[in-house]
Amino acid sequence: MTQEPMQFEGQDESVRDVLTRLYTDGRAYAEAEVERQKLRAGLVGAGIRDALILGAVGIVLVFASLVACLVGVILVLSPLVGTGWATCIVFGGGVILALILLLLARGRIDRMKKAVTS
Repeated sequence: MTQEPMQFEGQDESVRDVLTRLYTDGRAYAEAEVERQKLRAGLVGAGIRDALILGAVGIVLVFASLVACLVGVILVLSPLVGTGWATCIVFGGGVILALILLLLARGRIDRMKKAVTS
């Protein structure tokens, strides 16, 4: 009883044909992957752009609100001390607050430098 080898579909393909098909399929996969990564990069880029625009508009609105608040404080103080003094009080308070915040920031940076160099 002689056993014949099983015959599969496509078994008559040569090694060269299989390698050519493998190369073609691999190249098609690589091109599809490149396109997919380009699409992902485009989506991320658009998301970052939109976030930056919205953040910038938000920051501008915060500053505009701060200016409106300071003008309001001047208007409230004007009847009590006069327009000039109200402006000086609001300006001086803003400068003092800014200096305190800058000193706090410098302290944090100094503490960070010490921690990094240790």
